[in-house]
Amino acid sequence: MSKKILIIVVLIFIIAIAGGYIYLKQSKENPEEILNEYISNINDGMYEKMYDMLDEESKQKISKEDFISRNKKIYDGIDMSNMEIEVKEKQKSGSKIIISYSTKMQAASGEITFDNQVTLNNENGYKIEWGSNLIFPDLEETDKVRVSTSKAERGKLLDRNGKELAGTGKAYSVGIVPGKLSENKDDDIDKIAELLGTTKDAITKKLQASWVTNDSFVPIKTISYSETELKENLLQIKGIKISQTNVRYYSLGEAASQLTGYIQTIKKEELEKSSGYTTSSLIGKTGLEKKFEDRLKGKNGVEIYIEDKDGKRKKTLVKQEKTDGEDIKLTIDSNIQQKLYNELKNDEGLFVVMNPKTGEILALVSTPSYDNNKMILGVTQEEWNEISNNEKTPMLARYLQKYCPGSTFKSITGAIGLTTKSLSTDDTFSYSGLSWQKDASWGTYNITTLTAYNGAKNLKNALIHSDNIYFAQAALQIGIKNMTNELNKLKFNENIDFELNLTKSQYSNNGKIEKETLLADTGYGQGEILVNPVHMASIYSAFYNEGNMIKPYLEYTENKNPSYLVENAFSKEAAEEIKNDLIQVVENPEGTAKDMRINGITIAGKTGTAELKTSKGEKADTIGWFDCFTTSSDNPYLVIGMVEKANNNGGSHYLIPMIKKIFTK
Repeated sequence: MSKKILIIVVLIFIIAIAGGYIYLKQSKENPEEILNEYISNINDGMYEKMYDMLDEESKQKISKEDFISRNKKIYDGIDMSNMEIEVKEKQKSGSKIIISYSTKMQAASGEITFDNQVTLNNENGYKIEWGSNLIFPDLEETDKVRVSTSKAERGKLLDRNGKELAGTGKAYSVGIVPGKLSENKDDDIDKIAELLGTTKDAITKKLQASWVTNDSFVPIKTISYSETELKENLLQIKGIKISQTNVRYYSLGEAASQLTGYIQTIKKEELEKSSGYTTSSLIGKTGLEKKFEDRLKGKNGVEIYIEDKDGKRKKTLVKQEKTDGEDIKLTIDSNIQQKLYNELKNDEGLFVVMNPKTGEILALVSTPSYDNNKMILGVTQEEWNEISNNEKTPMLARYLQKYCPGSTFKSITGAIGLTTKSLSTDDTFSYSGLSWQKDASWGTYNITTLTAYNGAKNLKNALIHSDNIYFAQAALQIGIKNMTNELNKLKFNENIDFELNLTKSQYSNNGKIEKETLLADTGYGQGEILVNPVHMASIYSAFYNEGNMIKPYLEYTENKNPSYLVENAFSKEAAEEIKNDLIQVVENPEGTAKDMRINGITIAGKTGTAELKTSKGEKADTIGWFDCFTTSSDNPYLVIGMVEKANNNGGSHYLIPMIKKIFTK
């Protein structure tokens, strides 16, 4: 390095040091900057640094420990954040500067504003003269800042008739008063742990909390109001105290657990992302409790005030009245929900019940299920593991998923063919036997059907007898372009606008139908086609609504006008033809759904069995479907039913007697 360059570097270094010195000197001599730094430390919770900024006289009046404790208790207690100040006036008084300023901050109850002033004493740089009135102008050294809260009531979930699906119920809070335990304290705790399904260590940890005294009531567990025997057994132990408490209660329990969901104490990561909650807040975790959380939760009332040494309220700093959560009325019919759950509860399956005229969802059933009331009371780790690791997935809302529709899709293939005029009701196909392939180019790949029948191989007969070969050929005649265009029009590969998140329906894994064999399989509801059950209900509603797909919804609105998800999904003529053919699937003595016939009620329906396999010839589980609707405009119903492992129970025919109970009441 040359001498000249070295001199330049040294000069820059000297200038930097000099600049830093000048800045530090100026900041020490600038009282406004000192005040702003103090406020910044408040926002950051840097109470130790705040103390270091006080003048010597202030430090003589309060120790660092007491200073930190007082500031922390007050600012943390009111949940202070985002303090901002605006300097209004500065006055010099000898070696002192008096700054008048306005303050704005956020607290648990909302925004707090006030005017204040601070004196800075020049002690080799400006230092702050501190007193409690620097926190709040009216706060004296013997005063306390209090926070009073009034808890908002969480809104209810109601069914269409006003029955509570989620509301307030009774439970017992079981706790221990440590000073009243017997001399055999360890034995008592062992006994309590056994009865409550917890551990001795867990109870001991709660009893050793810093706030616990001999006379304290230490909550251990909340138990169901119905557990009277457990309550009596617990009361035999000295030191046990049981009091009635209110909890969230789900009237249908397991019958609607996936639908209503449940609430639990907010987790740390949820608290960091949400506003208006505390560490003890309850928050919707799943289902409609989570979906409608913002409307259900309400807003707690909070008052922050100064209390004098005699315990009298001296001044209210800010007050916010509580706002109870909103009650939300649903389209759900509890009776139908409970009835269908009782029928299917021992199986893996689902039901969707909808009014096809309005789009109101009357029931969403998924089985098996779990008891969401237990989630409220608290489950042990063992109980949680049993639920979450259950291979039958009781927490899964099956109606939100997508499945292979099997033969229930044939109605849609037929409607697409008629709408695009690729098919007509008079079209027939020539084939014989129970197996068919287009030509030798298919190799060993062929389409099979289950039943041979007499009569023309036309659309009506193919639906009545659920003929796979007919619909495979129909799909080929419709063509890939028409099939994919029409399925796209029906909202395949799209999110459906609904209160809950429905899995997208698909007609292939990659969003395309590229092979003839896949197109043929799609025609009778196999291949790679997967349909969400609520979406399927909307599609089937088009056969009721002259070709228009109704928009499904869950939140009840009085006298709501029907809204269509897709207008003219099928032509009016196509919808009418398919509806009449589906009536024959039920009414015709040879129809696959003949067991669904009910005197005095006209029902259109389609059975379906879907094979869950990855290749031809593979032995696989099957799922059974039955989709049906009443044709009358008086009290109409549309039902989508599915049961897994249909190989063992008769599939669609297993569902028919269950569904009949809705119509026969």
